[in-house]
Amino acid sequence: MTEAQSPVVFALLKLHAELGGKIKDNQREAVKLRADMKHVEAVLHLVKPGFNARQIAPRRRYNPNPLFKRGHVFRAAIEVLKAATGPMTAEEISVALFRSKGVDDPTRDQRRHMYGAVNKSLANNEGKSVEADADRPRRWSLLRQ
Repeated sequence: MTEAQSPVVFALLKLHAELGGKIKDNQREAVKLRADMKHVEAVLHLVKPGFNARQIAPRRRYNPNPLFKRGHVFRAAIEVLKAATGPMTAEEISVALFRSKGVDDPTRDQRRHMYGAVNKSLANNEGKSVEADADRPRRWSLLRQ
């Protein structure tokens, strides 16, 4: 069997061809999407002359948290704060949430996303059910009533 007939080389050549085809398909799709956006902008200009379409920010796709359903991060963070002996940072709360779901060694992206979810949910509820001190990093605790 020669090197050119090797199953590994054949598989890699096939994979390379498939990836090239996907790139071409995506380029065609990008051209179509750009044309569709121009049509929408044209209609916007008809409806509202002088409209600046550059002020429209592209919408990003929502990547759901695989460990917590929508709205459950804050509830879980409240439970962590109830069990805590003192104020905690969003990073400490994130680590506790990972442990509660059995994740001992989360990846960097998982930690970053969880921190963002915890920090944002606590900030959205500041003064309602949680409070933070003025120091950095902010330490969160349940609101004293």
